[in-house]
Amino acid sequence: MNTYSRQSVAFVRGEGCHVFDEQGRRYLDALAGIAVNTLGHGHPVLTRALSDQVGRLMHVSNLYRVTQQEQLSDRLAALSGMDEVFFCNSGCEANEAAIKLARMYGHQQGIDTPVIVVMEKAFHGRTLATLSATGNRKVQAGFEPLVSGFVRVPYDDLPAIEAVASHNPNVVAVLFEPIQGEGGINIAHMDYMQALRRICDAKGWLFMVDEVQCGIARTGVWFAHQRAGIKPDVMTLAKGLGSGVPIGACLTAGKAAGVFKPGNHGSTFGGNPLACVAALTTLAVIENDGLMARASTVGMAIRSGIGAALAGVDGVVDIRGDGLMIGIELDRPCGELVGKALEAGLLISVTNDSVVRLLPPLVFSDDDVKQLIAILAPLIRQFLGS
Repeated sequence: MNTYSRQSVAFVRGEGCHVFDEQGRRYLDALAGIAVNTLGHGHPVLTRALSDQVGRLMHVSNLYRVTQQEQLSDRLAALSGMDEVFFCNSGCEANEAAIKLARMYGHQQGIDTPVIVVMEKAFHGRTLATLSATGNRKVQAGFEPLVSGFVRVPYDDLPAIEAVASHNPNVVAVLFEPIQGEGGINIAHMDYMQALRRICDAKGWLFMVDEVQCGIARTGVWFAHQRAGIKPDVMTLAKGLGSGVPIGACLTAGKAAGVFKPGNHGSTFGGNPLACVAALTTLAVIENDGLMARASTVGMAIRSGIGAALAGVDGVVDIRGDGLMIGIELDRPCGELVGKALEAGLLISVTNDSVVRLLPPLVFSDDDVKQLIAILAPLIRQFLGS
């Protein structure tokens, strides 16, 4: 179906942080498949692990125990402090599970019409429920009627949350992203996240954190909310968890643990042996190679380097980010920069119309940083007429 405005290039091979097209031309990948290719392309450890698993067992279904799934559950629980994990195939499925869980939790509390607080500029997926939770009218248009049961507030706005808490007795949960990726690399303040945790505790709400894009060490910690010293009741993961192999997860703790019982939710492919080996290997390489700390160092180098190269340039509104999740906001729509960067041998994206988004693999090198700045800064300068 004609559902994508694709660039007219096909990649046939990847190596580290570079990909190659059909003509053999080389491109620096500063997008990582939209925060997916955590270990870049063709990582030898991941390649060996997947090849070995493909030769042994790929799928058996959740009618039986899956030992790799049990190992991954334990690993994620150890890293996050969470208690339970449900495995699926994508971020929207993980968020769909969280939404269903919140509704069931509400019904168990005697609330007939449970409501979830969501944020402006949020992006949680494209199923009907996650689309309804998303704060973007462009992606919602044409799919009405949307799913009810959501109330929307401005992002990083504590008084708005307090106002909802004071007058809506049907609220059962808050769902938010510590860093809004699709919304333009918007970063929640630490005190805001801490206050949200306190409000949820006081009101008996579930505190649900969407870490689909910002999780898995991308911001220099395993999960972005951990910088605030808090633990959610529900956390969703996907994208970078499997380094390119589709896998999603919905984790629960505290009052959210035990809400789902057998038969309440399921997934045919979720948590199969191949996907779980991809995730286990990804986590192991991140830890063994020190990639979490590297994400902070490299991200800072990119932001400072781009900032120096664009210093004094009219039209640059802000350069922001955390680790390897970076946004360069301009004062005008800049979607054409995606094609211009591609022509120059660089993969980027533009989100929220005017924000150049960079999501490099966690294996990005110092030379990759220099190449990125050398290509991107002149393109932005030229685009802004500077």
